[in-house]
Amino acid sequence: MKTILYLHAGAEMYGADKILLELTTGLDKSKFRPVVILPSDGILKQKLEEAGILVHVINYPILRRKYFKPKGIVDYISNYKNKSDEIVTWLKKENIKVDILHINTLAVLEGIRLKKKLHVPLYWHIHEIITHPQVVNRFLCYCVNRYADKAIVVSGPVKEHLVKNGVSANKVVVIHNGIDSNIFSPNVNSDYLYKEWNIPKNAIKVGMIGRVNAWKGQNDFLEALAPLLDEFDNLYLIIVGSAFKGQEWRINDLKKKISSYPHHDRIIFSEFRKDNYAVEHFFDILILPSISPDPLPTVVLEAMGCGRAIIGYNHGGITEMVKDGYNGKLIMPNNIVALKKAVKNSIKGNYYRQWGKNSRKRLVEKFSFKNFICAFSNFYE
Repeated sequence: MKTILYLHAGAEMYGADKILLELTTGLDKSKFRPVVILPSDGILKQKLEEAGILVHVINYPILRRKYFKPKGIVDYISNYKNKSDEIVTWLKKENIKVDILHINTLAVLEGIRLKKKLHVPLYWHIHEIITHPQVVNRFLCYCVNRYADKAIVVSGPVKEHLVKNGVSANKVVVIHNGIDSNIFSPNVNSDYLYKEWNIPKNAIKVGMIGRVNAWKGQNDFLEALAPLLDEFDNLYLIIVGSAFKGQEWRINDLKKKISSYPHHDRIIFSEFRKDNYAVEHFFDILILPSISPDPLPTVVLEAMGCGRAIIGYNHGGITEMVKDGYNGKLIMPNNIVALKKAVKNSIKGNYYRQWGKNSRKRLVEKFSFKNFICAFSNFYE
């Protein structure tokens, strides 16, 4: 049996968090023993423990913007060394011999020190496409190329980005994320959301789910689609997501923007929820308006599992998930006029219904949970 040590950047339940949960719980426990160390407590820790996974919290530093200052750099280096050593001490105390080190995000650099301390291979699982600051992008690509035994990436566009920035193509392995199509399914009951959000049964629901930050595209979503509320009396727009701790001001700004629109009573905002399977089923169309390339957005796979149409900007991992005109529409990045037109046409032509059916087929064929677990099991072996 191989013991795999996983390090991650948080304990929430967004895309990479869900993938870590699926991977560690889906592996054959007669072959693999997952051990997870997280930098904080949270819902992910709770879910892992409920599934019988050994989890421990050590607040090691995560590469965030707050460290991009002279004092921040000093603090990061000090904490980086101390917390990495604390991880090694805990492993010895628990008598855990690690065979494989799996780092689940570029924001966790502790894997570099742990690889040397534990004398094990480092597999860097990369869910991000970092384009700026460019100095950070170059530094991280250097670290991956220099220290990772393999870089596991979630999509072809992520591989292209790494190789373009100096990572050896021989180091990079593409393993697409997969989701459980029994949980994210057309059979989900989401009717309770009509009452919760005071939405009529004949409504057309167009929504997005994502971290409220500088690049997920909430502003593009509103600027493109709020004008359509004048044209479709039964159209409702829904935004779901929370901000990073310390950036709550983004939520306040978003709420102010929503309240400025004439039909703001038909724009629903909800912070992070635990019932995304129901929310994505509730949508008729999922929008992915990320203004920077989203590597392989899990929310798109989940909506596909629920049999929903997808409309998004034509960059990043969505280009591998959505076949233009088959299960959704891909449009020029950062073009709110094109985004508005695509949504309007899909409603007027009723295309979104067939796109949704095709989404389910494509998910089951290409992005199944079984394929995802098999690919990782073969890789580890």
